[in-house]
Amino acid sequence: MGYSARRGFSNGSMRPTGAQRQAEMQQKIQQMQEQMTAAQEAVEAQVFTASVGGGVVEAKVNGKKEVQSISIKPEAVDPEDVEMLQDLVVSAVNEALRQADEAMEKSISGVTGGLNLGAFGL
Repeated sequence: MGYSARRGFSNGSMRPTGAQRQAEMQQKIQQMQEQMTAAQEAVEAQVFTASVGGGVVEAKVNGKKEVQSISIKPEAVDPEDVEMLQDLVVSAVNEALRQADEAMEKSISGVTGGLNLGAFGL
């Protein structure tokens, strides 16, 4: 075992021990978890808007996938064709939810660098 003013006491090897590597990995995982949480919270705070039918129906959802509002212009209301209005509302909500999902995926993949963390339950 030798002593170096720069490295202190060592066994002559510059390589980190298993415990040091594990500690470094745990620190990196903790940082990634914090970044993922921040990215997720940022997306959850956003509002996603989708309009269909030439803008006669508009849906707004947040990143938590909660519907914030539905706007329907009077010209979309036809008592003879309620099904069309229902379809427009469903389409607008689904599109806004798709946008929220896409934003969340993009935000998380930016943190993970495209790693598939599904195997880890994340």
